[in-house]
Amino acid sequence: MNLILLGLPGAGKGTQAKKISQEYKLTHIATGDIFRRLIKDRTPLGLRAEKYIKEGRLVPDEDAVRILRDELSKLDIKSRFVLDGFPRTLNQARILTEILEGMDIKPDLVFFIDVDPEELVERISERRVCLKCGSTYHLKHNPPQTDGICDFCGEKLIQRNDDREDTVRKRIQIHLKEIKEIVKYYKEKGLLEVVRGDTIEELYGAIKKAIEVKFS
Repeated sequence: MNLILLGLPGAGKGTQAKKISQEYKLTHIATGDIFRRLIKDRTPLGLRAEKYIKEGRLVPDEDAVRILRDELSKLDIKSRFVLDGFPRTLNQARILTEILEGMDIKPDLVFFIDVDPEELVERISERRVCLKCGSTYHLKHNPPQTDGICDFCGEKLIQRNDDREDTVRKRIQIHLKEIKEIVKYYKEKGLLEVVRGDTIEELYGAIKKAIEVKFS
């Protein structure tokens, strides 16, 4: 079972990918986490990516593809992975097809998580994270017990630069055009499933239903 999750920033790709990977025992490949790791380690590639991410722009295809190739080369993902955060451009989608074909791999389903852009602005700009343990909070829907402090490790919560409202709006506008082209690309390949849900549980239910139909 090889799955790809698409969606605008804040649509819930990471949350859903983690649930899918845990239930179906899939390797979770999250390009956003990879970028953040490279930035934290201050690698040359990470520093280049950081510049674009802080400005709300997409990491150039050349760098994004290089990062993905490096990650795939380290993993045994012949038939069990869920890819979250890639592709983000039509060109990346085409290159991904070539990479996977070169590894004799084909995706089974591509999910597009469809969420209203304005809802995403509110969802992301209210997000706070703990850099120590990775816990994520939402000031309205999932606030910490103590304002500004992580429930699990007691560290101070922060708002990432790319989660600020002005940056979020810019990111979403950039992604909108690209995501429409990627959705069309996978729809023409017969791989696309559009899923919606007002809650994490409803969304996951829609994804599980599509998986069960595909593999029944």
